[in-house]
Amino acid sequence: MAYQLDLFQQSNKPAGFDESAPGPLPTGRIPSYIRDHRKRLRSRFMQGGAAAMPDYELLELVLFRAIPRQDVKPLARALLDQFGDFNRVITAPTQRLLDVKGVGEAVIIELKIVEAAAQRLARAKVINKPAISSWDALLDYCHTTMAHRDTEQFRVLFLDRKNILIADEEQAKGTVDHVPVYPREVAKRALELNASALILVHNHPSGDPTPSQSDMDMTNQIDMACSTLGITLHDHLIIGKSREVSFRAEGML
Repeated sequence: MAYQLDLFQQSNKPAGFDESAPGPLPTGRIPSYIRDHRKRLRSRFMQGGAAAMPDYELLELVLFRAIPRQDVKPLARALLDQFGDFNRVITAPTQRLLDVKGVGEAVIIELKIVEAAAQRLARAKVINKPAISSWDALLDYCHTTMAHRDTEQFRVLFLDRKNILIADEEQAKGTVDHVPVYPREVAKRALELNASALILVHNHPSGDPTPSQSDMDMTNQIDMACSTLGITLHDHLIIGKSREVSFRAEGML
């Protein structure tokens, strides 16, 4: 989580200040109504799982650890009002989260732990496994990792001769509508990893995965660079908010 420390210090809050830290209660104990509410939510979660809970209650469960002695329901609702749903809350950039009153370092850490755990779980289902026969899991991983980002990210999935996913690397970050990609660098990295095939993946923060002309041009350039080296470009996936576009499925590759 070291990457977040600079952001906290750059905010307009005094150093060490944490709005999510609870103030002392007169009795030094959690009020009974808060304790009972938390007990009920935890019990419902254990009995019915996440499917039995709306987003704001699942978010409350996450916030319990960050804010141990206060009612977190108002903050959970404020976060959902700001970002829309549970996924967008936990994947929101740190600085935007800090703009929500009541969010401090403790809250950020808990949210980002959940985000990291979700990405690790999704990645474990695809890494070192056949990419083509695990296609649905691969799409889930791409959406988990990239669908809710505010800026474009370009990733390359490197496959061996048996189409086993041997590496997943972020090649570049960009702006809200552009990411710089260098075909020669992609091909060079494939050689370094002894990869036989690639799947390109990038997101559209707008939510619309429709390929742009620059997306098509870049794909063709990478395809040509890889072809000269005997490396196959299996697909280019563009990830939107709720769906994706496959160049291969659309006949563009």
